[in-house]
This record gives sequence, C-alpha cells and structure tokens, in this order.
Amino acid sequence: MAMSIDNIFGIGGTALNAQLIRMNTTASNLANAGTTAASEDLAYRGKRTVFKALMDESMTHPGAEYIGGVKVDKIVDDTKPIPKVYDPNNPLADKDGFVYQANVNEVNEMVDLMAASRSYQNNVEVVNTARELMMRTIELIKA
Repeated sequence: MAMSIDNIFGIGGTALNAQLIRMNTTASNLANAGTTAASEDLAYRGKRTVFKALMDESMTHPGAEYIGGVKVDKIVDDTKPIPKVYDPNNPLADKDGFVYQANVNEVNEMVDLMAASRSYQNNVEVVNTARELMMRTIELIKA
C-alpha cells in the first residue's frame, strides 16, 4: 500500500484528535475527583476513552477518514466501585450518614494525562517531520 503525504497528515491528525479527547476526558475526571453525592447512582463515575484503529475503509468516516489512523470509539464509565464514606455532618449524607464519592484516583488521572500529552506531542512531531520532508522535497525539485 502506497502512503501519500496526505495520509501521513491525516493519520497524524486522527491521533491528535483522539489524544485531545482523552486529555479532555481526563481533565473532566480531575475536575470531578473531589465531588460527593447523596447516593451511589448520583456519584460521578470516571470516564475512559476507548480507541479503535482504522484498519480498513469500512471503519473510516468524515473526521477519521484515513486507514491506519485512530478514532475514539466510545467513552465509557470507569468500573471501579464508588467509595462510600461515613460523614453524617455532610448535607448530602443519606439516612445512615454516608456520602458517595467519585471513583476517580487523582494520581492515576495525572499519569494518564501525562501519557496522553506525550502521545499528542509525539504525533505533532510526526506531522512536523512530514512537513519538513515535504518542504525539502519541494526545494530539491526546484533546484
């Protein structure tokens, strides 16, 4: 399969978009890390991005149209249990004095944020390198 320069930019672009969504999801988790609720059902559940590789034409769509790229397939709730904490003085406490906290671990979220940021930076480098090589090729053709 021949790879055109458009494909390199397109694949890099899908990766940048996917990592940006991952960073936004992680930022939302961090923003809600300290929240409490009156019941387990109302407690914030951390969100996780699920990526999907675009392996063939049937998997592509506008916005993720390059085979070899990546897209966010879905965003799912974290399955970790919701912490139940005894805090009878909290105005959100249930009849037994418990509040329910977000199931977000701030340390894990920061690690995920750093990994997403690194992946984003790596894909910026791919795009920049492809652009630089394209410019050098144009200079060679002109000479």
